Amino acid sequence: MKKKGKGSGFWNIADSLEGDKVIWMIVLLLIMMSILAISASTPLLAIQTHTTRDAIIREQLFIVGLGILLIVGLYNIKKIGIFRIVSQMGFILSLGALLFLKMKLNLGVIKAVTINGATRAISIFGFQLHVFEFVKIMMIMYLAWAISALKLDDLPLANNLSKINRLGFLSRKPWKEFLYIYFPIGSVCLLILNGSVSSTLFIGGILFITVLVGGLKLKTVIPYAVGAVIVFGLCVGLYYASDGKMFGRIGTAVGRVTRHSEDPEEMLLRYPRNTKEFSEALDEARQPISAKVAISEGGVLGKGVGRSTQKYIVPIMFEDYMFGFIVEEYGLWGALLVLALYASLVARGSIIVRNCDNNFAKVAVAGLVLLISLQAFMHIMINADMGPLTGQTLPMISHGNSSFLAFSMAFGIILSISRMAKKKIEKESDNAAPIIEQTDEVKDTLSDLDQLENI
Repeated sequence: MKKKGKGSGFWNIADSLEGDKVIWMIVLLLIMMSILAISASTPLLAIQTHTTRDAIIREQLFIVGLGILLIVGLYNIKKIGIFRIVSQMGFILSLGALLFLKMKLNLGVIKAVTINGATRAISIFGFQLHVFEFVKIMMIMYLAWAISALKLDDLPLANNLSKINRLGFLSRKPWKEFLYIYFPIGSVCLLILNGSVSSTLFIGGILFITVLVGGLKLKTVIPYAVGAVIVFGLCVGLYYASDGKMFGRIGTAVGRVTRHSEDPEEMLLRYPRNTKEFSEALDEARQPISAKVAISEGGVLGKGVGRSTQKYIVPIMFEDYMFGFIVEEYGLWGALLVLALYASLVARGSIIVRNCDNNFAKVAVAGLVLLISLQAFMHIMINADMGPLTGQTLPMISHGNSSFLAFSMAFGIILSISRMAKKKIEKESDNAAPIIEQTDEVKDTLSDLDQLENI
């Protein structure tokens, strides 16, 4: 009988994937939801950018194609050492990009770009990359390397410098932790603070959680966490002392928190109608209220694809309020599907972490999974009016080229490491001795039983 050759159908292709198949399914479902949601939620974006929805859909399909190429390219990296080598540069790359923004450099085809009063993006040949989105990924990968290297004491720079008399203190572990972990976190967060307070708090929080997940003792982390809070308080004090000239984004954050805690009607009554202040207050109040309206009107089954009404009211529905849009059009079932996808990611990520025998791989997967899932749940909570607007998008679904590409990188790394972990598990299973071995003694006993049955 002839052996069947490999088919080329969908299920044959799916079966050939070596990474975690549940993660693959999560990624593909998120991408499909993104295409459907952005196709239907961007009429105001088309008006604002003087283009058409067809052009926006074509752009999204192009970005999706780039994202899939990133995922597949990273997935096909078969050696964990490559990720370790590149991750060492994570802090330097993050610091360089943030300093580029801080100095507002313009090198012609590469220049810093100011968006909504804050310098957050770098334009490369006209294509804008939001730096904060990539800093999240790079710093998590850097910390995975730093924590792993710290445990192995594989830190040539600190060890060589410690041989100098005056720098002998660098041989001590607390100083190595400060130099390789807490100093990078602090310097990156301070630079991000110039562009976004919410991003600073979110990224800083994720990085500290990653450090804890990496196995550093809580008693050593807490003093630095307290120190971070004190430094942030000093930055707030400098903002007020300089009348908003230093750390200007703190004023934006304070305003959002204040407006969130106030009654929208009372806030509007402060200003006369047909004034600029009234219009700005109306815009601030309209977005969270409309998001809640979208969720309440969605019901169980939703209004149906393309039938959202709030997308004509909320200017950034396709970004910061994407979850509300999904609930309005797809109802409770759409909301449960989104929640199930991110919850499944956490579950599968924990399985991958348990099956990794490499500390770098464990911290990298844990940090990236936490980043994606916590950002998703924060986005959902804000859409449900459980906190002030932070600007954190729904990963892999909300409109945003940089966000989509950055999270594509994250999923590509997770899938690559899951592929390596799976191979190790299968190899261990193949090399493992059987639970019951059929020895000669067992064979003799079985022969005796056969003779008894024949009597």
